[in-house]
Amino acid sequence: MSNVVVVGSQWGDEGKGKIVDWLSARADVVCRFQGGHNAGHTLVVNGEVYKLSLLPSGVVRRGKLSILGNGVVIDPWALMEEIERIRAQGVEIGPDNLMVAENAVLILPVHRELDLAREKARGAAKIGTTGRGIGPAYEDKVARRAIRVCDLMDPSTLDERVDALLAHHNVLIAGLGGAPIARDALMAELQDIAPKLAPYATVVWKAMEQARRDSKRVLFEGAQGTMLDIDHGTYPFVTSSNTVAGQAATGVGTGPRSSGYVLGITKAYTTRVGSGPFPSELFDADGERLGERGHEFGVVTGRKRRCGWFDAALVRQSCKVGGVDGIAFTKLDVLDGFARLKICIGYDIDGRRYDYLPAAAGLQARAEPVYEEMEGWSESTQGARRWADLPAQAIKYVRRVEELIETPVALLSTSPEREDTILVHDPFDG
Repeated sequence: MSNVVVVGSQWGDEGKGKIVDWLSARADVVCRFQGGHNAGHTLVVNGEVYKLSLLPSGVVRRGKLSILGNGVVIDPWALMEEIERIRAQGVEIGPDNLMVAENAVLILPVHRELDLAREKARGAAKIGTTGRGIGPAYEDKVARRAIRVCDLMDPSTLDERVDALLAHHNVLIAGLGGAPIARDALMAELQDIAPKLAPYATVVWKAMEQARRDSKRVLFEGAQGTMLDIDHGTYPFVTSSNTVAGQAATGVGTGPRSSGYVLGITKAYTTRVGSGPFPSELFDADGERLGERGHEFGVVTGRKRRCGWFDAALVRQSCKVGGVDGIAFTKLDVLDGFARLKICIGYDIDGRRYDYLPAAAGLQARAEPVYEEMEGWSESTQGARRWADLPAQAIKYVRRVEELIETPVALLSTSPEREDTILVHDPFDG
């Protein structure tokens, strides 16, 4: 049995939470390897809705070890709040089933202040961040001034790093018209949260090595989507981490050969939150219908998502960049009842045809979708658990998507419910 890496193949919000939860039944360990609490995963289990931001989706299953790796940036206050909220829904969470990498970077109040101030200063050119401080925390990490989980347990190191961090950030915040962060108040907050986070802090790379030795099956859970990757996404309208499968090994401290099968979560249409190019975006009744039927509102921010037809050129690009072995096709039921469906198969940019989305921002902004049309279906696909339960035209749509993205469908999801899933190929079989 191989390990599995789950990544989004679009701009996030593809339904990764449900798929990771479904796959976690076959896994022993579930790891988050990048991002922060800007992610939003909704799980529906026996009618109970769990909204997760930072916790791995496997946490709602008994007997699974959940890990927040070193590639994740962690707001300790948000983490503790989320733990208590999910506990209140009857889920057991403790140091025996949740580990936090001691070398993971912390998101602090100064990061949130800077994030919000920058977005306000950008005006119409804003990126569309969640304002959670994710970007500034990653900036501190690469600039070597970050405060990490292990620093909370070392008072002398913490003193030095808080001074260095505030010396840098308070100047920036003042320049943006914000109020400086008070050192004493920040230290008091950190000293208060430290004993709450300490029981979860551990050496994750050793835990991963032990899991390998014990032949445990590991599920690596990504956040956001490939087209939000800091290198491969629609820059600068991207997140601040690498979201592709290659980050899975780095983000938890294990070798690249441990990753195994790469599963790309792919929505049957396309959505995006925030600013940035979106060639197949719809501004008509079809777009509104997709949003309403798909309940397209951000889990974390509540923001309405932009909606459009399925972009096969974009997903094919994501699959190649991310080394995707198969996709989990989600929200097929949202397309029920459309008389005609369109699939974007490429772009027209200044009269030139492209079969991929170029990296240059100017070209992306001028990209016009080239569509292929298909007949829709009137029957319902919601809740289908076998191919035989699907309308013939829906099967044709899925097969055409496979051809266009040059990647097979491994799983097909037909509702938010855990068991409404058609298994074509078990990713854990490699």
